Amino acid sequence: MHAVLVTLTIEPVLAPVAAAALMEDIMPSVRSAPGFIAGYWMEPVDGRGLSMVLFESEDEARAATPPAADWTAPGVTIEGTEIRRVAATAP
Repeated sequence: MHAVLVTLTIEPVLAPVAAAALMEDIMPSVRSAPGFIAGYWMEPVDGRGLSMVLFESEDEARAATPPAADWTAPGVTIEGTEIRRVAATAP
């Protein structure tokens, strides 16, 4: 299993519009990506956001990671992405 970690900034005035784009456009697209297991989008703090999306394989994670995938929303700038192998999990 591999995780895609995404760090981003959100313009505070556009946060409601960005949240709507996340729910209506980004999440359905990510959920339908091959190998998708789960996704977690943390509430932004001081305009900075973080998400973690899990995929079955590294190749599937890479194919679903921006810029290969369209994870755009108004007022959102993706600052960085990382793909890491998940070393351990706990239920």
